[in-house]
Amino acid sequence: MSISVTLPEINIPEDDLKILLAIKLLDEGLVSLGKASEIAGYSEKAFVEILLHKGIAPIKYQNLDLDKEMSNA
Repeated sequence: MSISVTLPEINIPEDDLKILLAIKLLDEGLVSLGKASEIAGYSEKAFVEILLHKGIAPIKYQNLDLDKEMSNA
């Protein structure tokens, strides 16, 4: 699928916009890590490195019951 968006003049390179979009979609839970890396135009490993460099956890744990997880360990 291809989407075209017209933006006002901004001084952000297209590659950076793809990364920002991929990060936001991943953060919102709208795409998987693999799909986000594809949107950004990087391998999954390279995208994870980008996330870590920006201080963003590549995997989000939600509703984690720590006691349950520890008993299953």
